[in-house]
Amino acid sequence: MAEVEAAQLKEEGNRHFQCQDYKAATKSYSQALKLTKDKSLLATLYRNRAACGLKMESYVQAASDASRAIDINSSDIKALYRRCQALEHLGKLDQAFKDVQRCATLEPRNQNFQETLRRLNTSIQEKLRVQFSTDSRVQNMFEILLDQNSDADKLEKAANNLIVLGREDAGAERIFQNNGVALLLQLLDTKRPELVLAAVRTLSGICSGHRARATAILHAVGIDRICGLMSVENEEMALAVCNLLQAIIDSLSGEDKREHRGKEEALVLDTKKDLKQITSHLLDMLVSKKVSGQGRDQALNLLNKNVPRKDLAIHDNSRTIYVVDNGLRKILKVVGQVPDLPSCLPLTDNTRMLASILINKLYDDLRCDPERDHFRKICEEYITGKFDPQDMDKNVNAIQTVSGILQGPFDLGNQLLGMKGVMEMMVALCGSEREADQLVAVEALIHASTKLSRATFIITNGVSLLKSIYKTTKNEKIKIRTLVGLCKLGSAGGTDYGLRQFAEGSTEKLAKQCRKWLCNAAIDTRTRRWAVEGLAYLTLDADVKDDFVQDIPALQAMFELAKTSDKTILYSVATTLVNCTNSYDVKEVIPELVQLAKFSKQHVPEEHPKDKKDFVDMRVKRLLKAGVISALSCMVKADSAILTDQTKELLARVFLALCDNPKDRGTIVAQGGGKALIPLALEGTDVGKVKAAHALAKIAAVSNPDIAFPGERVYEVVRPLVRLLDTQRDGLQNYEALLGLTNLSGRSDKLRQKIFKEKALPDIENYMFENHDQLRQAATECMCNMVVNKEVQERFLADGNDRLKLVVLLCGEDDDKVQNAAAGALAMLTAAHKKLCIKMTQV
Repeated sequence: MAEVEAAQLKEEGNRHFQCQDYKAATKSYSQALKLTKDKSLLATLYRNRAACGLKMESYVQAASDASRAIDINSSDIKALYRRCQALEHLGKLDQAFKDVQRCATLEPRNQNFQETLRRLNTSIQEKLRVQFSTDSRVQNMFEILLDQNSDADKLEKAANNLIVLGREDAGAERIFQNNGVALLLQLLDTKRPELVLAAVRTLSGICSGHRARATAILHAVGIDRICGLMSVENEEMALAVCNLLQAIIDSLSGEDKREHRGKEEALVLDTKKDLKQITSHLLDMLVSKKVSGQGRDQALNLLNKNVPRKDLAIHDNSRTIYVVDNGLRKILKVVGQVPDLPSCLPLTDNTRMLASILINKLYDDLRCDPERDHFRKICEEYITGKFDPQDMDKNVNAIQTVSGILQGPFDLGNQLLGMKGVMEMMVALCGSEREADQLVAVEALIHASTKLSRATFIITNGVSLLKSIYKTTKNEKIKIRTLVGLCKLGSAGGTDYGLRQFAEGSTEKLAKQCRKWLCNAAIDTRTRRWAVEGLAYLTLDADVKDDFVQDIPALQAMFELAKTSDKTILYSVATTLVNCTNSYDVKEVIPELVQLAKFSKQHVPEEHPKDKKDFVDMRVKRLLKAGVISALSCMVKADSAILTDQTKELLARVFLALCDNPKDRGTIVAQGGGKALIPLALEGTDVGKVKAAHALAKIAAVSNPDIAFPGERVYEVVRPLVRLLDTQRDGLQNYEALLGLTNLSGRSDKLRQKIFKEKALPDIENYMFENHDQLRQAATECMCNMVVNKEVQERFLADGNDRLKLVVLLCGEDDDKVQNAAAGALAMLTAAHKKLCIKMTQV
């Protein structure tokens, strides 16, 4: 009975296979295998299940089943060929070759076997050639690098070749298989910076996109040693080791998004322990005196990039919780460092800002109030634990910590300001004789007055306190900072001309002093940064921004500061430029509501006379003349943690304002503005990406794409422009995006193909029948360029659509430009396909 049922299940499996239901077929064959002991039937069932495995791309299972069939009958030609196919997919070419060779011996006239034999032979020869050439190259390079007598040129060339080889998958595998990791560890032991750097970069390449190799290298080199290398006083080395750690983290967490087959796919490694160990070591680096400023920055960068969730839709925030529990105090220690005190850890200009950004990201990544309360309690305990009447340095560290938190999650900082003793300590430090104490206190006051609606204590006490410090101090550093505090409080009315905090002319005087300090090269960079901070607030006043753009030395001094290693200035520079170009959002004033407000004696916002379009255009011209584009291009390249999404949005706003006049776009392109806009259009806030895409559209509409976006960059421009075709965007954005796409589609078929792949065709067709004349014209001209592409032509050839008819109708439009574009599209379509000529007579 069992044998009969097994035969029936085999037939059932065959029927499922013919219907291409391979899963059901596999199930039937598997059930039959349990019921029969007939060797002939067993061989057939295994062979058939192997065929299902091939169809479902389960190549390991297919090879195993075929082998079982061959064990029963070594001359089973179908099983041999199926195992050959499975082994080829698994990359085991030599074993696959043996199987097909046996098939060809059994059936010499079978063309399929002969063809497979030739193909596999060619593949094996190529693989051997690559292996042997790579093996010998790797060996030669290591011999040169480890030979103490090798000359400098040979060393440099070998090191660079090794790095390049490590970035290729085949090269990386050969280095890894041929004892390369041990040899690279020997290079690390040489202590020669150029060789250590080459070894680190090669290890990065080997780790990239390969979890097993990354795990092996992490354990071979050791996380202690990796962090030790990142701690050295060498910016290039710290960055290279940071890239190595990032490559390891990406591979372990699956962030590399590469497809793996064969052995690599089969490996299931628990990487959570390794990832936790890396995070723990990075947190320890933050508070170690042995770690350089650059090393600390890179540790903060890695934590910023890898700990908080990239998408809040992901429920799991366990990494953030782990860092809050085990490392928040360490991050707070970095934030609370005072560079002028002897106990200060080694820092760069950016370290404290990076730590503030990390605190902000961690706080934003919390999911509920209990988690936020826990976070706040840790901060409160840390700060109150620092208060010590006997040790002024500890008190200064406590206030510096509050100041750093205020630059991150402001709501949390505001709660900490309300703690008993914090404000009193700030006031006490303002009256201290030590310069370091006064600097910290004044900076804390400035950060505390960011959101004036909440900072009531600062409003009532801040102005008089800052004014008295400003008058009594003779220290320029403190004077500048107190001035910035006054600037912040003085700009509370924003752009509203009717809400002025200070007397007429006071803001201009403050701005003049800020510009004077900004241009003074004798003052250190860290202090001059505060002058820009002051201008970021004062330039809300139209008189101030008009005076500032006429002061070319002050403008250029600000641009030079933006290009320095101190990147904490970026937000202030971007804000100042947004103010100068009036590229902030302005609420539309409805005349009827203004009348109503006046009638009810409510305050009505007033526009300054110098905020009208003519003045704004003049300011834009002056900024371009002063070299604003080169400064913006430099700012865009800044490190991702410092260049926050908010800063990117501000830069995108400035670019859009600068691109407004078509005559200025040539200057912007010539100075590299086109290239700088691309990353802003791809990353950042939704508003920022739209603004940057609109600026790109303006440039793409009138510029030669080969010059504006050289090389492969031009393909990156397509997606932002296509997104602007969305009906949610305004008419001007739609129109200029169509102009940009028209220009790009006229350059090459590769660009037309890219536009087609980004699914822009339905949107372009939609705008061809828009009521708006200019949109219809731009869309028809774009389609005229696109119809040269074969895939676009196929859309017109497809049965059951009226596309050709609609183009014929457009030829009858009143607008000459629409007529010409539609006729041009029709001419190219009918020239390309005879079927369309016939179809045209029918429509």
